[in-house]
Amino acid sequence: MKRAMLLWLLMTLPSLAAERVVSIGGDVTQIIYALDAQSQLVARDSTSLRPAQAARLPDVGYMRQLNAEGILALKPTLVIASAQAQPSLVLQQIARAGVRVVTVSGDSSLQAIPQKIITVGQALQRESEAQALAQQMTQQIRQLPQQPLPVKVLYIMANSGMKSMAAGNQTAADGAIRSAGLENAMGSVPHYQALSQEGVIAAAPDLVVIGEDGLKTLGGEAQLWQLPGLALTPAGQQHRLLVIDTMALLGFGLDTPRAIVKLRQAAESLNHD
Repeated sequence: MKRAMLLWLLMTLPSLAAERVVSIGGDVTQIIYALDAQSQLVARDSTSLRPAQAARLPDVGYMRQLNAEGILALKPTLVIASAQAQPSLVLQQIARAGVRVVTVSGDSSLQAIPQKIITVGQALQRESEAQALAQQMTQQIRQLPQQPLPVKVLYIMANSGMKSMAAGNQTAADGAIRSAGLENAMGSVPHYQALSQEGVIAAAPDLVVIGEDGLKTLGGEAQLWQLPGLALTPAGQQHRLLVIDTMALLGFGLDTPRAIVKLRQAAESLNHD
């Protein structure tokens, strides 16, 4: 009887042990906290800034410049990573070291948000909590305005040490703009492109959108309107600008539906000017 009990304990011990989780991706980390599983986190990547207490965890670096040795040094049993995490070879090395790696959708679509929640919930054995949160998010998404609005939006990315870029198609910004029922002013070009006077004037945006950090990088709103061609656009002439939380809008996580509403409301207000 004692041997049978000991055997049962040995078989169940691994499943009872707490996971040591490294989270890669701001959307992934926020979902882990929302599922009340943060006690299992031992580290996160540099994009994981929400909620604020996540910043207290060790930082394994930027999600697109990962290092296998740094992650493995934390002795994780589980790495939950956005599909946008790179290089993928690093995640393969981590898996070969015996660490379970779970990949979460990196799609820039509202429909991906509930699926992200379910994936994280399954990885952490919090399926019921994940189902409830996914249903809540699905309800939020269903309530977003569906009617297309003929407002052309230019999303500008400004990072320190880089030229300012405009978001074309195949970007998270394009996905956010379309999710709000609006038109991407640079939707005819792929990826992020350096701003050019000719391109910006031809795009003729009605509304310019930029992240809070991006506007600080430029030195404020007055400097923004000095970017190539911007002053000669409908948005520039009327100084129509929305400054927004970049991670909320582009992360396609728990905060994204609210950010989409904010973008839509800014566009709708143009029709009342």
